[in-house]
Amino acid sequence: MIQEKTPRQRRRASKPAAIVRPKSGLRLPKQIRRLQRQAPVYALQGLAELSARLQQLTGRNVIDLNRIMGVIQFIHQQRELARRGSNYVVDDFGFDPQWTESFLSVFMVLYRDYWRVETTGVENVPAIGRALLVSNHAGVLPWDGTMIKTAVFAEHSHPRHVRALVASQFMSMPVMSWFLRRTGQAVGHPDDTRRLLERDELVLVFPEGVRGTGKSFNDRYRLRRFGRGGFVTTAIRSRAPIVPVSVVGSEEIYPMVGDLAPVAKFLGLPYFPVTPFWPWFGPLGMIPLPSKWRIQFHAPIHVEDNPPEAADDQNLVMALSDDVRNVIQQGLYDNLKLRRGVFL
Repeated sequence: MIQEKTPRQRRRASKPAAIVRPKSGLRLPKQIRRLQRQAPVYALQGLAELSARLQQLTGRNVIDLNRIMGVIQFIHQQRELARRGSNYVVDDFGFDPQWTESFLSVFMVLYRDYWRVETTGVENVPAIGRALLVSNHAGVLPWDGTMIKTAVFAEHSHPRHVRALVASQFMSMPVMSWFLRRTGQAVGHPDDTRRLLERDELVLVFPEGVRGTGKSFNDRYRLRRFGRGGFVTTAIRSRAPIVPVSVVGSEEIYPMVGDLAPVAKFLGLPYFPVTPFWPWFGPLGMIPLPSKWRIQFHAPIHVEDNPPEAADDQNLVMALSDDVRNVIQQGLYDNLKLRRGVFL
């Protein structure tokens, strides 16, 4: 015989089953939580004391706290930028200024500590308004462009971003093209150059192109021809002054002693460099040598004073192109004399 449930039992049966949740972990004591928050501070204090002690024992700076802080700052910035999600703005070329500036601490290590760049004449770069920076090009990989951009942003009284023009081959590489556009580069085409200048940007162009980066070590610091002076035509039509730039040091980071043309053709590259370390040492051969760098920004050449129709005068264009080339070449000779050695 089934016994009928009482009203109280029926109310209990109608209630939904309770969800059993696991008990939360034990709450750490206040002292341990405080230690967790202050651990980075204690770690830096410990490194500072260790650095001071090692400097007393060895007489030199063994642990560079500035470099360590730069790495920490870079990691922190990348974490903060990652939290933006899709809430960031880029221009028509895909340039993200905030993300680009987060790499400055990394590039400054190369600029000041690795290549020990000495920069002169940076005040010749306009603080406002458009200008076309024209530089020699060398070094297999375009590290010279990176150092010029770093110099203007770090050394100028009014830090500005420089928009470098790169070869179309690099813009066809999936990951490389994304990084280049994100950091402000554009394809080396007259239309893109004119669009950037009309926005009063600083535009960096290398008239030697891949002929400059692919030159042999025996031809170092000897400028190639500047083509038909297309950069002068663009500067006149955009009414932008030209600032010649001489870079010494980039020729020695990857001493190119040969070019495997068949391999380059197979890979679709303008050249396949052979250096004393590449490709023999694999990825280690891609590490640039710590040569001593000098970058000189020369006085502007005001081609914008010419009327727009002067851009169609090929004789004038070639004459101005040769003037720019001569200024850069003489700057290379002068700065080579100031170096005590390739790595000094």
